[in-house]
Amino acid sequence: MPHKIGFIVISSSGHEDGFSAKELMVHAPTVNGWRSPRLCQYPQEIVLQMVERCRIRKLQLLAHQYMISSKIEFYISDNLPEYFAPYKSERFRRLGYVSLSDNEKTSYKARELKSVYMDAVGQYLKLTFHKNYVNSYNLYSQVALVAINIIGEAVDHTNNFSHTSREKLIDHYLGNNPDDSALEGTYMGKSDSISPLDDLAFDMYQDPEVAQIIRKLDEKKFEAVRHEHYDHAKKLKQAIADLQKVGEKLGRYEVEKRCAVEREDYDVAKQKKQQMEEYRLRVYQQLELHRLLDPDLTIRRPDLPLEPVLYPASSPQQKKTALSPQQDKQEVDNPEPLPPERPPEAVSPESLTQHAFSPPVAQGLISPEAFPKISVEFLPYDERPLPAIRKQQEEGYTIYEPEVNEEDPGDTPRSGITGEPEPLTEKALREAGPAIEVLGEALVAGAYSKTWSYREDALLAIYKKMMEMPTSTPKEDLKNLLRAAIFLIVRAIKDIVSSVFQASLKLLKMIITQYIPKHKLGKQETAHCVEKALPNLLSRTGDSSARLRVAAANFIKEMALCTEVKSLQIIPAHLVHPLKSNSPAHLAMSQVDIVERLLRDLGTDSTGFTVDNVMRFATATLEHRVYEVRETAIRIILDMYRQHRAVILDYLPPDDANTRKNVLYKTIFDGFAKIDGRISEGEVKAQKKVAAEESEKQKKDEIKALQGQLAALKEMQNDTPKEKENDVQQSNSQGESTKKAPLPAASEVPEDHSSVANYLDNLCIFCGERDESFTEEGLDLHYWKRCPMLTRCDHCKQVVEIASLTEHLLTECDKKDNFSKCSRCCEALPKDELPRHVKAKACNPAKPEKVANHCPLCHENFAPGEEAWKVHLMGKDGCCMNPRRVPSLNKSLPSQSTAGKTAGTAALNKSGPAGTKLRSPVVGSKIPTPRGGGGINKSTK
Repeated sequence: MPHKIGFIVISSSGHEDGFSAKELMVHAPTVNGWRSPRLCQYPQEIVLQMVERCRIRKLQLLAHQYMISSKIEFYISDNLPEYFAPYKSERFRRLGYVSLSDNEKTSYKARELKSVYMDAVGQYLKLTFHKNYVNSYNLYSQVALVAINIIGEAVDHTNNFSHTSREKLIDHYLGNNPDDSALEGTYMGKSDSISPLDDLAFDMYQDPEVAQIIRKLDEKKFEAVRHEHYDHAKKLKQAIADLQKVGEKLGRYEVEKRCAVEREDYDVAKQKKQQMEEYRLRVYQQLELHRLLDPDLTIRRPDLPLEPVLYPASSPQQKKTALSPQQDKQEVDNPEPLPPERPPEAVSPESLTQHAFSPPVAQGLISPEAFPKISVEFLPYDERPLPAIRKQQEEGYTIYEPEVNEEDPGDTPRSGITGEPEPLTEKALREAGPAIEVLGEALVAGAYSKTWSYREDALLAIYKKMMEMPTSTPKEDLKNLLRAAIFLIVRAIKDIVSSVFQASLKLLKMIITQYIPKHKLGKQETAHCVEKALPNLLSRTGDSSARLRVAAANFIKEMALCTEVKSLQIIPAHLVHPLKSNSPAHLAMSQVDIVERLLRDLGTDSTGFTVDNVMRFATATLEHRVYEVRETAIRIILDMYRQHRAVILDYLPPDDANTRKNVLYKTIFDGFAKIDGRISEGEVKAQKKVAAEESEKQKKDEIKALQGQLAALKEMQNDTPKEKENDVQQSNSQGESTKKAPLPAASEVPEDHSSVANYLDNLCIFCGERDESFTEEGLDLHYWKRCPMLTRCDHCKQVVEIASLTEHLLTECDKKDNFSKCSRCCEALPKDELPRHVKAKACNPAKPEKVANHCPLCHENFAPGEEAWKVHLMGKDGCCMNPRRVPSLNKSLPSQSTAGKTAGTAALNKSGPAGTKLRSPVVGSKIPTPRGGGGINKSTK
């Protein structure tokens, strides 16, 4: 039967001071575990030796919250590895690996418990840790392992050693006597079942001493079942359930005590120790009262030495791994005290003198002379001297809070409120006067106590009392009890302790769903309960703890859907009170989420939700500062539109261009269009965008074709004189017959091309200006000094189009490495000026190219398109920063410009394809600097 397997750590790659791998041998709430050295090399390794050769069924790994290995590999072997025993040929056999979560979702506040199921036989287990996940908390790139648990079963083998020695070794490391079978499974008849008491989570939550008592009681329970002593078995079952809560409390106390010691707050540490001793004493007295803790539970001290047992066949080299008694005591005892070897017995004068073990008790209750002097090994767990606790530099202890048991107290009655809570103050007496008259001062004092366990016990005691109230009780007494309970529930709902909060919800649910219907107290009492509790419940939906937020929100939803509360319509009407724009984020998110979920379940037909109050709530929520809240409000509005259509539009602004400037309303109206099956404005814009892209592509193809035609016309210009001479000769030779017949098509093309070429020789293709002086050299001079569409680069002295100046500075200029692009205005700026420019935020933001052009000279946005560049750079009201614009305006004549454009267009239409017009190149044109003041070469790309 699979059970917990003991082990020792025989080697590790290294560890940080205070976090030795040997700490993995101890399972307790306060263990630190192993941590790799800072800035170490990977992979890191740990080798474990199990107490015997066994078949491993399950491995449990408790990872650190932020020092997390990305992958852990497992290897197994029947013998020591070669670096321990060179003559051994067997190496470790790889079993596989597991990947751990990077823990980002939990904000590095939770620890992952990874269970790995396997079927592998061996005695040595090696764990290989690969490189860590990177996060802001893990400053030194470390990996850590808080605990490891091995569950398996012994394997029969032929090694020559006695069964007794093996069992003793197991008993030594597990702290049991040879007859202990509590860890071999608690489910009778199921050989493959694993006891929950062997689970790692059990040991990491429980006080070790109480955990041992639970295991022994569990064993006695099944012994009672085998002998059919069912009453005793029932009593043991209840004792185990109560002890688990006791162990969890003691585990938390121990963690708090350790934290106080680290802070050197020894007064708090002493107080916690006394609190633990008193609480432990009460529990042991209660166990003795029910005769559940008897001398048979005492675990006798093992007779084996502390060093691991070596097989007789082991070689001298293998024996070197065994620890001497002094070394073992130094290395094994240092990390943490081992779990207790026996649970304490009931406190009585006879037992104190007869047995060496006794529970820790409060000072003054029993004289010190009653305890005989014993060695450290015989002391109870809490009385053993602790080693110096290392100061944690990167983290504090993580306190594991177990979930509250939701079983019915009627089925699992508690042992009752033990001890006396502190007396009520004068203020509390005045405040809780009516509740004291009904419930008694002791019970109310427990509900007001500073100790959370008293508060929880008081609520559960009220639960039990109300469940046991007979139906024959007078109505007035029943109502008084209900109102007293509600008074304490309203107070407990605000409690910061999770278990007290959960107990208050449990009691409130019982009152609404069972107590009031059972005694037929009517809707008035139900309304009283809901109205009193709901405001505090809503405030808890904004709690900093996610678990409490979810619990409160789910309870409100469950209560709203409850038959007894649904008809009152109290909760929906309270939920739709408009939110303030600066209300806390968690509170607002929870409230809108509850409204959204309840609207889907309840609707708006006589439920407390109406179109008016829901829409007023949703439209006010659209103004909230948190994005998630606004998104939920949008979903609520869309859900309301699906049900009520046009009525919803009365609560929203009109669907026009100004309203759609707000992204929220644009999303809402597009959602309405989608619900109605209409094409939304966004889809229309997308279609227009596709059409514009196709048009732009066609435009570029036309420009490319025109540029090719211009190049061809340039080449044909040189051949024009020769063609004219040939035409004259051909005309003279043919005579009158030529005049009658039409000219061949071949003769027409040169004439047309020739006229176009002559026309282009006197025309600037950038600004459209015509001048007789525009020969090849004259055009270069025009480009260099006067063309208003061009400018000179101040850095490389090249002439470029103003429209492509930014692109030139970033990609073509000789000084392009000195420029960067501003993400706001999209202009090229020197890199040393860019940070100041960006920080000032004074530049004019550039719009998309299809929406507007952006001038690099005056930094203004204007209409898109190529012709708009001419209007901006050459027009009367154009770019004020273009120094060539005004001279160009004074020189040019509108009539000449119009005539030139008409003639040029006609000429090009003759030579080019149908419908093609002359367009100036958009980007990339550049003219090199004149050399020696002479000819300038013009190139267009």
